[in-house]
Amino acid sequence: MAAKSRLRPEPEIAAPKSLAALNRLIAAAPPMVKGGTRAVLGEGPLHPDIVFVGEQPGDQEDIAGKPFVGPAGRILDKAMQEAGIDRKKTYVTNAVKHFKFEQRGKKRIHSKPTAGEVKHYRWWLEQELDLLRPKLVVALGATAAMALAGKPMAVAKNRGPIILDGRPGFITIHPSFLLRMPEEDKAEAYKAFVADMKRIHRLVDRQKDAA
Repeated sequence: MAAKSRLRPEPEIAAPKSLAALNRLIAAAPPMVKGGTRAVLGEGPLHPDIVFVGEQPGDQEDIAGKPFVGPAGRILDKAMQEAGIDRKKTYVTNAVKHFKFEQRGKKRIHSKPTAGEVKHYRWWLEQELDLLRPKLVVALGATAAMALAGKPMAVAKNRGPIILDGRPGFITIHPSFLLRMPEEDKAEAYKAFVADMKRIHRLVDRQKDAA
């Protein structure tokens, strides 16, 4: 699938022919965000039913070199399990491949990527999805939605099934949003997040039945 809005990180880089080749290019590319160290690559099987796209790796993901292994990842795992989604059969990745942060003493504090930074990384994400060919791509949060759609997408307004730049998609919150909520609001918000996961599961099942 070709998208006019894609930007190549370097004009001379050709589209890779395999996911392994793409990951080698991403790993070798210099960080495009402040504080970025090594790239955190996507993880999961080739041609999964579902690809979950987050914003960017966090501190623990950068240290481990794996996506969604921190507190937000544990919430995602729990919600998937409750919805009957096997994470091992899904693919998880991020719109921005490096951890953007500011150093404050010994702590590395997460910094939200700018629209320009998301745009710079978009070519990598599009190549990744072209090679994976999922039945459904899920945007976890507004940054992921913008990366997938190629334009700003408010989560509250667009939450649910949606076409994202020609791909069957679904927009929901990023699990880290739940971590930042007041304690009294978390249970209801988590329940809605699990309900989204159940809808995602049903959408994929319907695609399989229709095939």
